[in-house]
Amino acid sequence: MSRSFLCPLTAALVVAAAAPSLAQPACVPAQRKLDEAAALRFQARQEARLGDRDRVCDTLGDVEDRYEDARDRFDDCGLALAAIDLRGALRSVRQEKRAFRCD
Repeated sequence: MSRSFLCPLTAALVVAAAAPSLAQPACVPAQRKLDEAAALRFQARQEARLGDRDRVCDTLGDVEDRYEDARDRFDDCGLALAAIDLRGALRSVRQEKRAFRCD
């Protein structure tokens, strides 16, 4: 291989490898919303064990809001696949809300 071909190829590989890390700081708020949603889901499970249905419903509503915020923020930072993956999480929260007769 000629030297003139290796330099652009090497540069392209470096940029391709760095692209996920360059997008990462923009998606920190979205990851934070996912972490909040996970903590709230844990809280909802604890409230369900205590038998407080009203608090479970309120908490699951908050979880749903966090997932929707995370989905929007992932769309904003360019990770649409993560936003699409959150549909399943939203669906499971809605099923939990239905099971507790929240709506």
